[in-house]
Amino acid sequence: MNLSEELIYRGFKAQSTIDNPAELDTRASKKFYWGADPSADSLTIGNLAALMMCACFIRHGYEPYFLVGGATGQIGDPKENGERELKTLDEVEHNKACIKEQVERIAGSSNATILDNYDWFKDMNYLSFLREVGKAFSMTQLLDRQFVQNRIGEGGSGISYAEFSYTLIQGYDFLHLFREHGVSLQLCGADQYGNCASGIHLIKRLENADADIWSTPLVIDPVTGRKFGKSEGNAVWLAAKDNGSGNYTSVFDFYQFWLNQPDESVESLIKIYTILSREEIEDILAKHRENPELRLAQKALAKGATEVVHGKEKAAAVINLTELLFSRDTNFAEFSADEIAEFAEYLPIVERGTNLVDALAATGLADSKKKAREFIAQGAISVNGVKVQDEITLDQIAIIKKGKNKFAVVK
Repeated sequence: MNLSEELIYRGFKAQSTIDNPAELDTRASKKFYWGADPSADSLTIGNLAALMMCACFIRHGYEPYFLVGGATGQIGDPKENGERELKTLDEVEHNKACIKEQVERIAGSSNATILDNYDWFKDMNYLSFLREVGKAFSMTQLLDRQFVQNRIGEGGSGISYAEFSYTLIQGYDFLHLFREHGVSLQLCGADQYGNCASGIHLIKRLENADADIWSTPLVIDPVTGRKFGKSEGNAVWLAAKDNGSGNYTSVFDFYQFWLNQPDESVESLIKIYTILSREEIEDILAKHRENPELRLAQKALAKGATEVVHGKEKAAAVINLTELLFSRDTNFAEFSADEIAEFAEYLPIVERGTNLVDALAATGLADSKKKAREFIAQGAISVNGVKVQDEITLDQIAIIKKGKNKFAVVK
């Protein structure tokens, strides 16, 4: 497939300024940019969908520019339903470093340019910004934006001047990259299309030149009907270890998330979140339809997505761990201390000597200590395969299991 065919096949096509996708195959300038704000110290699988679209462009010869928003991250992209809580400058710096590492590792492109918009905003004169950028927009144009209407309309929560101005800052990013690097294409998720359009407007107004946007649809959780992301409270994080914020998903849980996708979702998700070829995908889906109880498509999706984010070695390890933990004849008590210690690389861990209630809350197997006590009383918790109904102290190396598929390690 050429680029335009692959984008359509994988579902990477929402709103765009490019009417005919085939134009991307012969585009003179093959530079694009995609940006993420450091609003947390990890990206999510919502961001990953856009990164997978970027990878598609890269495979077809495009040169990537990835932007981490050190400046925009200090303001916060406006939400539909209320003001964002401002991050401290230390939080923004920490988050920037974490996200840069993820983008560089997952994008896997040797010619990627990583940029930070704080570098060109830190010394910018406010009056100069208003004269150049502010004068290029009318208030009517900005007030017509849907997110602004939602915030200032009847029942809205209102909007600060800082968040109202966010779209101008993001628009200037595109203008800066156009001027300094010749970037004329911005990739984004569909929810960012309005902010991206500000850049198109500035480039046309100030440079008398054309630029384009290509967006991908938001990935919707089939269970809740909501998008995958931080603001929806259903984030699946790309970080496998806790950096102190709690924004992480273990490699094992990441694999399990994809493995447990329903049949009605797996056909679209395997195209988005893996780099399997069209031929490979169609072969897997055909076999899956013949024997859906084998869940071949889910297994291929889980393996492919985990390899993209965490690498082939860790994907192979959690596949093996899954087979061990879910084997019908598994006797958890027979695992050696060394084996359990190895599992700790991929499962949430607590130290030996921790109370079971505290352990369940600390590992995320329970949302709270109150919920942990309820699970224990209901017989939903086992330690090394034995159901526990008391608030015991975990005084030995062990595997904790909640329900059918949630695990943690005592080490």
